[in-house]
Amino acid sequence: MLFFTQQVRMLCVLFAMAALVGCGDEPPPPSETVRAIKTITVTERATGMQRRFSGVVEAADTSSLSFQVPGNVLEVNVDVGERVTQGQVLAVLDDRTFSLNVDAAQASLGRAQTELTDARREWERFRKVVEINPGAVSGRSVDQAEAAYLGAGQNQSYANSRLNLAKRDLEKTVLMAPFDGLVAKRLVNPFQEVARGERLFELNMEGAMEAAISIPESEIDLVYLGLPAEIRFPAIPAEVHNGMITEISNVAGATNAFPVKVTIENGEGNERIRPGITAEVNILFADGESETAYLVPLRALAPAGSEGTSYVFVFDPVSSKVNRTAIESGGIRDNDVIVNTGLNAGDIIAVAGVSFLRDGQEVRLMGGQ
Repeated sequence: MLFFTQQVRMLCVLFAMAALVGCGDEPPPPSETVRAIKTITVTERATGMQRRFSGVVEAADTSSLSFQVPGNVLEVNVDVGERVTQGQVLAVLDDRTFSLNVDAAQASLGRAQTELTDARREWERFRKVVEINPGAVSGRSVDQAEAAYLGAGQNQSYANSRLNLAKRDLEKTVLMAPFDGLVAKRLVNPFQEVARGERLFELNMEGAMEAAISIPESEIDLVYLGLPAEIRFPAIPAEVHNGMITEISNVAGATNAFPVKVTIENGEGNERIRPGITAEVNILFADGESETAYLVPLRALAPAGSEGTSYVFVFDPVSSKVNRTAIESGGIRDNDVIVNTGLNAGDIIAVAGVSFLRDGQEVRLMGGQ
């Protein structure tokens, strides 16, 4: 019985020690998860008269390609949509006729050179005879020999030019890409007879893109070169690109609208913009107001405080934190709120899950923004 009592006492001591050790070590605090947020950059102004125009994306630089000599197409090496590099062979003509022309021109040049050599010898022979015996040869004979020599020289120059032209025509039987680009159109097939200057390919230069829109005559006077614009693409709804008006036609087209080109600024995501897709161009026409306000989505507004002030969360790229920023609202326009004060152009604001954010919270941009 005594042995059993001692065992019970030892177990109680062990349990007590374990309880003391457990109470002394506090569990480590859970690590805070860095929330991913979706953002936009504040760019769209609300002051002035804003208009939206639909258009089509075009390559800023495009070229129609053709052979500079007529002939029968022997090869076509590219198709629509293919990317090509400068100097790449696009098509080739049958060059047999052009090769024969080079051979014929080469033979004519050889004959002209022989005639020139003979004429020069004859003229020099008459000159030497006159020097030794001035009366042995008439002056008329000397003049005729000199004229023959000069004529032979001109014939040689002409034959040489004919040879160079024949060689150039032979080189033109190969059509090469003048720059890196994308084949937008192909209008030729092998074994097709083509004329000189007939359009065979349309090549778009890679890189610069522009949106082609039409502006009514009632508003064309408000447009000027360098006027900024904001461009969206229905095919790429998540992206917004900045642009600038770089070309304004002086002649109205259909429905008395003037063609206008808006160059799309180079930036991230431009590789997804392709010629032919639809573009929606927002242009802000100034109305003389000095106040600058901005449009932000309604979903960017955080729940208002007890004082009724509206807030948004502005992302700080240096600290990777969001700051709760008070704004002054100037009303609602469609699905946007007009912000009179509190924001500046270029501010990055959260537009999703703002009710779960707090001031000074560390976040990361969603999707590598």
